[in-house]
Amino acid sequence: MTRSLNSLETAKRTRPPAVLLLAAVLGATAGLGQEPQGGAPAGGAAGGAGGTGGVGGATVPGAGTGGIGGIGTTPGRPGQPQQPGQFPERTPFPEMQRMIFLSGKVVMEDGTPPPEQVVIERVCNGQPRPEAYTDQKGRFSFQLGGNQAVFSDASYGGFGDTIGGGSNDPFSGQRSSSPAMAGMGGGRQISERDLMGCELRAVLAGFRADPVPLSGRRSLDNPDVGTIILRRLANVEGTTVSAIAMQAPKDAKKALEKAQNFVKKNKANEALREYEKAIQLYPKYTTAYYEMGRVLEMTQQTEPARQAYLKAIEIDPKYLHPYRQLAAISIREQKWEDAAEYSGKAIKLNPVDFADLYFYNSVAHYYLKHYDEAQHSALEARKLDTRNRIPKVHQLLGAIYIEQANYAAASTHMKDYLKFLPAGQEAEQMQRQIEELDKAAAARSDNR
Repeated sequence: MTRSLNSLETAKRTRPPAVLLLAAVLGATAGLGQEPQGGAPAGGAAGGAGGTGGVGGATVPGAGTGGIGGIGTTPGRPGQPQQPGQFPERTPFPEMQRMIFLSGKVVMEDGTPPPEQVVIERVCNGQPRPEAYTDQKGRFSFQLGGNQAVFSDASYGGFGDTIGGGSNDPFSGQRSSSPAMAGMGGGRQISERDLMGCELRAVLAGFRADPVPLSGRRSLDNPDVGTIILRRLANVEGTTVSAIAMQAPKDAKKALEKAQNFVKKNKANEALREYEKAIQLYPKYTTAYYEMGRVLEMTQQTEPARQAYLKAIEIDPKYLHPYRQLAAISIREQKWEDAAEYSGKAIKLNPVDFADLYFYNSVAHYYLKHYDEAQHSALEARKLDTRNRIPKVHQLLGAIYIEQANYAAASTHMKDYLKFLPAGQEAEQMQRQIEELDKAAAARSDNR
């Protein structure tokens, strides 16, 4: 027993380097061939939402849910073999095999279109699945279940929206910028039976809308679900779209658009020239500063990127994305005070939408030995991370509870983290650590 406790004390004195706790996260932020925020489920694919998930490219098994399968095509009653010479029975629900289309519109409380594309999600039994994006006027139209190709991006696969800083990550190389394509591409056909317990939801950071029930909807029903109204949350001041940037003149916006097109073609130098042009035309162009910073990060120009983000915040202190990038840079550089500051400011601006910010904040406080603050932020990250985009939050919580000598709780979270690890050396090491934690927890219980 003494040996077990000694091994734990050694582990406490020799904290793992930050890269061990954050390797997966930093993989998503090291270059802009990345995101996800958040992203995405996770690992770069539509993971967090449906298939595989993880953080910054790490695969997380079991992120999807099966639901009820579609009606089969095998003749005869289920479970009964077809008899020779017998005519095949018709399925009693032929209409369930038809495709289901939905359309509608999303507006703000004042009736104006949203300031950026809104994700339209189908939520079944608490599990969200992205289905479409709105266009510039807030309209959407799609076939249910046809989102597989369109949404294989970081914002639903890894940290997507949460790390790369924005729902329009140009470096994912996968997300369609054309809402007209939303719903196109190879997803499983959804039947009426699959919609039991489902609803449609419009998602935009800092806002909420009443969901649209889908239970009972039939393929021949009017596809128009009406108008969905987004209402700003009372405790959210931060924005993912800078209002100051929206005032940019036409020529500046055109330069920004050209820059984004160069980014899609992996032409960083040309993109930087266009960003600079946009800023010359409109010196308060916060979006141009932010996007330029991301390209600078991609090309390993960290300090100029930092200055671009800081300039964006100077112009618009409520613009969230630059804070997130600055927090990620600070984590990579192990500047824990800076990481705690930037993530903390962003959390105050929006405490309800971004699990990654709480994770950054927890990591920073952990290495600053502020264990109560680290615990609070890690628990918030876990609560918000409903798609398991950040499995390392369980490892982080385990490390925090070890520092607090709560070995039973540490073991629980390490076991949760172990579920996400593939078979191999890391999993074996984690299993040995769990065994030591269980022995230490039993010893503390016996001594009470």
